[in-house]
Amino acid sequence: MTQPPQGNSIPVKLTDDVLGGVYSNSMQVTHTREEFVLDFMSIFPPAGKVNARVIISPGHMKRIILALQENLRRYESQFGAIVEAPEPPARIPEPQQTQ
Repeated sequence: MTQPPQGNSIPVKLTDDVLGGVYSNSMQVTHTREEFVLDFMSIFPPAGKVNARVIISPGHMKRIILALQENLRRYESQFGAIVEAPEPPARIPEPQQTQ
């Protein structure tokens, strides 16, 4: 599926395997000087799994945060304040690579 071009926009393809998305009930952020790493996870004790890892530049991270803040503001103005979820009962360790 391709989005129709608008003005100076670039068409972006959305494949069927990406279209359905992935479920995440936890996220962990780490960073270096050059990049941020966002690990989106599904945690179902006694185990968890990283479903998606997104690596982005600091400049792009700033734009993402601004976009998220704006969308949260719009959401809450339309549907009311969101009650923040409680902290998980245990610290989630760094994801480990498996074979």
